Amino acid sequence: MRLARLAETTERLRATSKRTVKADALAELLANLSPTDVVPAIGFLLATPRQGSIGVGWGLVSKLDADGVNETAVHVDTKDGAASDLGAGEVRGVGGRPPPQDTPDVAGLDRLLSEIATLTGPGSEAARQHRLRRYLAVCDEKEQGFVRRVLVGDARQGALAGVMTDAVAKAAGVKRTAMRRGVMLQGNLGEAAHIALTGGPEAVEAIDLEVHRPIQPMLASTATDVARAIDTIGPASVEWKLDGARIQLHIDKDTDTEHDAQVSIFTRNLNDVTTRLPHVVAVAHSLPCRSAVLDGELLGFFGDGHAEEPQAFQDTMSAFGTDPTRSGDDTRPTTNLRPYFFDIMYLDGRSLIDTALVDRLAALHRLAPSYSVPQTFVETAQQAATVFDEAIAKGHEGVMVKAVGGGYEAGRRNKSWQKVKPVYTLDLVVLAAEWGHGRRHGWLSNLHLGALDPQTGQPVMVGKTFKGLTDELLAWQTEALQARKTRESDQTVWVTPDLVVEVALDGAQASTRYPGGVALRFARVRRYRPDKDPLSADTLDAVRALLPGV
Repeated sequence: MRLARLAETTERLRATSKRTVKADALAELLANLSPTDVVPAIGFLLATPRQGSIGVGWGLVSKLDADGVNETAVHVDTKDGAASDLGAGEVRGVGGRPPPQDTPDVAGLDRLLSEIATLTGPGSEAARQHRLRRYLAVCDEKEQGFVRRVLVGDARQGALAGVMTDAVAKAAGVKRTAMRRGVMLQGNLGEAAHIALTGGPEAVEAIDLEVHRPIQPMLASTATDVARAIDTIGPASVEWKLDGARIQLHIDKDTDTEHDAQVSIFTRNLNDVTTRLPHVVAVAHSLPCRSAVLDGELLGFFGDGHAEEPQAFQDTMSAFGTDPTRSGDDTRPTTNLRPYFFDIMYLDGRSLIDTALVDRLAALHRLAPSYSVPQTFVETAQQAATVFDEAIAKGHEGVMVKAVGGGYEAGRRNKSWQKVKPVYTLDLVVLAAEWGHGRRHGWLSNLHLGALDPQTGQPVMVGKTFKGLTDELLAWQTEALQARKTRESDQTVWVTPDLVVEVALDGAQASTRYPGGVALRFARVRRYRPDKDPLSADTLDAVRALLPGV
């Protein structure tokens, strides 16, 4: 299929805010795709091509825009180290072979991205530029715009995975609930769509959980407090919400030889990180089962892993994938990364995703009692509040409140799981802002935020955020900050620090990135405070008070 069809559909999606209209437009397109085009086309429409990162970002695309797409000779270092000036038709592909004929269709763009993904080393950026110019030269204006958006991950049409899943269901004649479940269990929307569009409802119904094929993780909604969560859910399991790295553990053991177990570990984004976590593999070998799939968190501690205070999130992430038995600094305690599991979706040949949570937790606690997240069954908001207070006192993020009868509904935010965390607000000074990309192009977006040094009264940078900004606020902010500009680089505008903005945040963490030694966690703009003078903004001490354990 020509890229023009995808570009035209994208324009139709942009022209409406109605989910059903978007799904209908996508379904019409999907129904006319060839089987081989399904997976790459869905990736392009979502601006998440199947090749993943290929070394092309805003900088390179902006350069193409500035230089134009006409064919020009470029100097490229080839894979054998020889340099050559390559004009049109002379670019070398994998193994030195000429690339296939450029065609502005789904298959052609898919080939191009696969080829670019192989380019590494000296001269690779020039080679990428050359191949992209050559490809864009055979595209019309709409196709060029579509390709650019695919390259920078900017769909800009309001149809994300949920709408696409509904569109696949409509095009394939599959019930939406069955399609959503199929996507969850397949772990990949494109692959699930291919199954649906080529095999129909029966093929989708046949998709089941398989060990070593990661499934999309179940997600939680947000509740402002435990009382509201209990009001919504009723009797619940309340568990500590650990501030770690989410992992999905798959175990498949040879029943005769325990140590022949095959173990896979995946991240929240379903990336395989097994080789980076040998200590978690060892835990998997120790569990008394033939096969299992578990959901959990990887959490960092100092010392033997049983300390009262967990490490901050950034410390856990910095240790992710490193040798947990060594520290490069003899003056610091050794870092341990320990897995904690809060759910089990498969055990000894049987899928548990439709089993009630209370029964899944019983199976989890029998299998891995030493590696289970602390949880309590409660019936009242007061009982839930007690667990919440315990979790906060131990240095954790908050709690998860889960319906005891709920199944594991992966890949979706669900009211049967609700997370409750303390919400903090700070009044901070705007120090600078960065120009936005994609649909925020032309607006000052990413704010540099400062808290007052209590000794000098001067603002000190403690973080950035572009979250929480409406289009109206972005427009006002851009005008207001440009009027206060003191200096500017290609990307950043520094301003007179006289604007105060109120931000909500989840807390703070120690950081060497900013001069105050602290950084905001998940900051988002709530509103500007024209009623406040910069000298009344919060201080570094207020930010430091949000550090874990303080």
